[in-house]
Amino acid sequence: MTTVQEQRTAEELKALAEQAGRDLEDASALEILQWAAETFGKRFCVTSSMEDAVVAHLASRAMPGVDVVFLDTGYHFEETIGTRDAVDAVMDVNVITLTPRRTVAEQDAEFGPKLHDRNPDLCCAMRKVEPLERGLKDYQAWATGLRRDESPTRANTPVVGWDDKRQKVKISPIARWTQDDVDAYVTEHGVLTNPLLMDGYASVGCAPCTRRVLQGEDARAGRWAGRSKTECGLHG
Repeated sequence: MTTVQEQRTAEELKALAEQAGRDLEDASALEILQWAAETFGKRFCVTSSMEDAVVAHLASRAMPGVDVVFLDTGYHFEETIGTRDAVDAVMDVNVITLTPRRTVAEQDAEFGPKLHDRNPDLCCAMRKVEPLERGLKDYQAWATGLRRDESPTRANTPVVGWDDKRQKVKISPIARWTQDDVDAYVTEHGVLTNPLLMDGYASVGCAPCTRRVLQGEDARAGRWAGRSKTECGLHG
């Protein structure tokens, strides 16, 4: 049986996203995710870098058993993989792990070792962007943990917007939150967080391209430090 969700065209989804972005700007994160669950059902998922499980936890309240998509790039810290496993074990979510088409060894053999140092954009494209696009194929909407206060490049993040590249609705339910809001939610609900956040890391990505942040730096200053690169390509 064909559902309403399956019948929506890209034009209809885009219009839906733009209207929701206006209507839900002042809604709570949980209300935004409840809207997503009601609107998209099983065609909705959450993506998580396993820096923390705040959005996954919120989404599990709105839609128990929600799919949580994780990109295993092959370069993650052990703590990140451990956080993924813990989320899968204790939360009411369905963790789906995506992997690149090439293992790290296969990539090294084809492109040379440490591609992340020589051409980080290409490395991210193969190990993050392509697997995500493949993994999101059957969804119409996906939720992220983007926040406006994280960096200047994210300052205008809508709570609901249109991902033109992937032709999907992109939901950022905690876009308006501050780090204090995140910390308060983690404390109130006992949400799992990556241990590296207690060890000087404010944003956790792949190990070769992530360092601890210095006092006064923005949360993403430790990503691709010393380069003009600020995003992996998943969000622009």
